[in-house]
Amino acid sequence: MKQAKQSGFTLIEVMITVAIIGILAAIAYPSYTEYVLRGNRSEGLALLSEAAARQERYFAQNNTYADTAAKLNVPVNSTNNLYQLNIADVTSNTYTLTVVPQNQQTKDTKCGTLGLNQKAERSKTGSASSINDCWK
Repeated sequence: MKQAKQSGFTLIEVMITVAIIGILAAIAYPSYTEYVLRGNRSEGLALLSEAAARQERYFAQNNTYADTAAKLNVPVNSTNNLYQLNIADVTSNTYTLTVVPQNQQTKDTKCGTLGLNQKAERSKTGSASSINDCWK
């Protein structure tokens, strides 16, 4: 009698493949989430830069800084509502702008809330070792 040839994968081959895919996913997922956070952070930085530019324009015209986003004609929320702009510590010669993450997509423990003042001094509230890591 002739034995029929069987085709397919053995259980060990399938388990090795699953293990390789698991290892690749464990390496790729943290890199992907960091990339997404950095992309979202750019939206907050854009809002911060726009507000700072408008603050300087407002100062040139009024000899004081604006204390509300409405005076600057700048939105309070970023384009995709990922960050919210706050204006604080406003005097005739100083201001502090901050953008605060608004949802789970931007809960960025590395950089947290980003800030900028009239001297162009940058700030962060997160755990990143360098502020330059947050302002890329």
